[in-house]
Amino acid sequence: MFVSIVIPCYNSQATIEKVVGLVAEEFEKNPGYTCEFILVNDHSRDGTFGVIRRLARDRENVRGIDLLRNFGQHNALMAALAYAKGDYILGMDDDMQTHPSQIFKLINKIEEGYDLVYGVYPHKKNSPLKNLSSKLNEVSSRILLGRPKEICSSNFWIITQAVRSEVVKYTSYNPYIDGIFYRTTHNIGNVTVEHFKREVGTSNYTLRKLVRLWLAYWNYSVIPLRISSVLGMLSAFGGFIAAIVIVVKKLLSPDIPVGWSSTICVMVVFFGLVLMVLGIIGEYLGKVLLTLNHTPQYIIRETVNIGEDREA
Repeated sequence: MFVSIVIPCYNSQATIEKVVGLVAEEFEKNPGYTCEFILVNDHSRDGTFGVIRRLARDRENVRGIDLLRNFGQHNALMAALAYAKGDYILGMDDDMQTHPSQIFKLINKIEEGYDLVYGVYPHKKNSPLKNLSSKLNEVSSRILLGRPKEICSSNFWIITQAVRSEVVKYTSYNPYIDGIFYRTTHNIGNVTVEHFKREVGTSNYTLRKLVRLWLAYWNYSVIPLRISSVLGMLSAFGGFIAAIVIVVKKLLSPDIPVGWSSTICVMVVFFGLVLMVLGIIGEYLGKVLLTLNHTPQYIIRETVNIGEDREA
């Protein structure tokens, strides 16, 4: 059984060699399996690609991709998946939090017949901001992406080659890997794995990047548009009721003056709703425009140990 290990790398000069070494040791313990590594340098600011180039020179099963600029974790994963040849493709991080010692838990689980398996953590060793964003991700992905309620997602996953072949057909500039997975299959499993502490540095996800990632959900759902429609109908209904109340009060008490402050409050609420709805529509139109302009999903500067042809 041949397994492709895909790892997006960003400022991981201090850890990526250790990750590759420990993964290789795990496969040496399981003689029925072989692996390849596809390491994508997402325009790191340190010497990450130099380490990848050296690993590729020393290990024939290590393949390196250097991106022209920073495209983001999910774009880097799409670049890696385009070259993955394994029967299974396993995604993990470059910082030792998704630990190599847990890999065969995922492999054994997917061999039960699943198309996709996520490693889930009973205890996460992240910052409070990351834990909060993960909780919001759980709720949002279930509502917007159609994630099965009983399934938990993570950045430690394994898929079959059949799923990979469908995923790489997605060419939009702003991919979200889990959203594409859920569109492809609902034959998904979970397996409990240990979550290790980051060995070096801190998370590269800032609040701005987390918001941008969350907005990528909108590529796979029209629910925000439906929510804006419902809010529009509710506000229109509320305005209609308010108008009736004002007319009735005026008829019963002609001396009652029309309130300037109440009028302004109503206008502020309704105009706020209008602007919110226009913002949602604008977000969708902006994504359509960028897609029609063929905004690149990723651009490769250099590859190591990779032929010209991608896997279809």
